[in-house]
This record gives sequence, C-alpha cells and structure tokens, in this order.
Amino acid sequence: MKPGLTEICYMFFGTLANPTRLAILEALDNGPKSVSEIAQELKQEQSMISHNLKPLERCRFVFKERRKKKHIYSMNYETIRPLFKLFTFHSEKYCPTGGKCLNQKRLKKHRREEASSPPYVTHM
Repeated sequence: MKPGLTEICYMFFGTLANPTRLAILEALDNGPKSVSEIAQELKQEQSMISHNLKPLERCRFVFKERRKKKHIYSMNYETIRPLFKLFTFHSEKYCPTGGKCLNQKRLKKHRREEASSPPYVTHM
C-alpha cells in the first residue's frame, strides 16, 4: 500500500464500522430522506440519526441538501453502491457461512474441512 493509504482506509472503514451508519446508508439507498424519515424507518431517535449522519457527511458518504426548513440526505451512489455490491459479492462467493461472521471455533472447523477436501483443480 502507498504511504498514507493505511490511514485513509482506517478512517474510511472506521466510519462505516457502525451498525447505525450502515443502516442509514441502506435506508438512503432507496432515495433521499430527511432525518425524521430515516429515524422513523430505522425506529431510532432523531438525535441518534443526526449524530451518525455527521461522520457520513464529513466523509462524503452522504450529501445534505436544504429543502425549505428540512435537510434532505442522499447517499453518494458513485462510491457507496459499488462498495455495497463488492461486499455482497464477496460474502456470497467467499464467506462459508453465507455472510455470517465466523467465530474462532467455526473458523478452525471450516479450515479443517477445507483442508481435508480435494484441491480445486482447473483444466486448461
């Protein structure tokens, strides 16, 4: 990695490593919404949604637009949708538990099973 890329990745993924923020992004994937609409959809307090929108806005994962007295938030479709597609692809193709995280015990079991299965060979 380039020098500094570690810090960029840390900030990028650190911002996303929050269930409320991810839920906000998922809610915005269906179109722009106000804070109250997001809060209602996620069944969360408006203050919690506002608090979690700030880092998303700071990193430009969401954009804010003023419409009369409301702030309307929209997802940065250019970067977040491809990222979500990548995560979905990865979990479907490479996660042996269908996207559920493996604990250490399950991971060891999976590795043993994988090691005992015949190797994958392609014919050219």
